[in-house]
Amino acid sequence: MANLSATPQHGETSEIAGIAGDVLIEFVDRIERLEEEKAELGQDIRDIYLEAKGNGFDPKIMRQIVSLRKKDRREAAEEEALLQLYKQALGMVENSTVQ
Repeated sequence: MANLSATPQHGETSEIAGIAGDVLIEFVDRIERLEEEKAELGQDIRDIYLEAKGNGFDPKIMRQIVSLRKKDRREAAEEEALLQLYKQALGMVENSTVQ
């Protein structure tokens, strides 16, 4: 069985079935570095939510706010209207319309 952890050293070029090994390893290395950075950033974000929680803020609501701020106003308004409509259909809120 082949040893998957053995990679050619930089400067060694291998080509199999038209795939340049040195180019492929560069892409993989870059992706792995970015994945590590992403994990670190994720931990930093969790730390900020914990800090906010320690100051009396609700992280769950803060996540919703962050999500809303990423959307355009029209998209957010449509989602809010649908949410209200669904809640009314399920009897989760009182119908405020006068008949």
